[in-house]
Amino acid sequence: MTSFSSPSVLVVDDEPINLQLIADLLEPDGYRLTFANSGRSALDAALSGLPSLILLDIGMADMDGIQVCRELKLNTLTRDIPVIFVTSHEHEIINAFEAGGVDYIRKPVHAAELRARVAVHLRLIQLIGQLAFSNQNLATANAELAAMSYTDALTGIANRRHFDGVMESEWRRGIREALPLSVLMIDVDHFKRVNDQYGHSVGDAVLKEVGRILSKHAQRGADLAARYGGEEFVIVLPSTATTVAVAQAERLREAVAKLNLKAFMPDRAGVTISVGVATAVPTAPGGGAALMVRADEALYMAKETGRNRVSVADVA
Repeated sequence: MTSFSSPSVLVVDDEPINLQLIADLLEPDGYRLTFANSGRSALDAALSGLPSLILLDIGMADMDGIQVCRELKLNTLTRDIPVIFVTSHEHEIINAFEAGGVDYIRKPVHAAELRARVAVHLRLIQLIGQLAFSNQNLATANAELAAMSYTDALTGIANRRHFDGVMESEWRRGIREALPLSVLMIDVDHFKRVNDQYGHSVGDAVLKEVGRILSKHAQRGADLAARYGGEEFVIVLPSTATTVAVAQAERLREAVAKLNLKAFMPDRAGVTISVGVATAVPTAPGGGAALMVRADEALYMAKETGRNRVSVADVA
């Protein structure tokens, strides 16, 4: 019995006796067979049924097989269906291959040759499909690996490596466009106390929540929030002046302070952050490192003057 998942073969010939002969030879192999007795009906059958393979006669009255094959190859839905010509017109074989045929079988048809060539080409189709599937899986896996290499495993936001690359890219863009570039250096206040009192699993949960808030507030397409290391985070804000960067830092500080962390720390109000802000208009390659130093110095000042506040670096 033919399985619905069996390969389908469209047989095209304008002689009923030839259609019956090929049907008798292929039916034992379990293929799903369909038939067409003219060039026009072959095109319709191919488009509606999208067979796995087409066996195509060349010498037909209304439209010869070579023209049918050309039409099939012009249609995006049928162009990849392999066509095997079945013909006694061997002088047309070169034209048949040029039209897009993959093979040919001489008439009168030899049973073993017909079954072997059909089986070989159907197997090739299967292997090509498997290869395409494997390549797609490989591409997906590579994309996932690339994403993982730029993502912090704990918080799910960008990691230091990703940040460094974006920072360098945005610095070069700032040079070209003479636009300000701002950086926010962020530290979770008294984070060691959280780890010491509640354990590292709670500390990790707190960092995840802080990372979520920072990522949520880095809303523009070019903004990037990243985990810089430990309990430190960083946000790069391209095309952003100091006043705007400070306002953003204040919004972040307030949002973190409002986090409800009672599920992790029932006897503690929550956590706060200190933020250092630095801005520069890039003028020379490699200057991004100096901007980071200034942002870090501003962060140190915020922590030294009481924490849970925003401090701005002096103008360079």
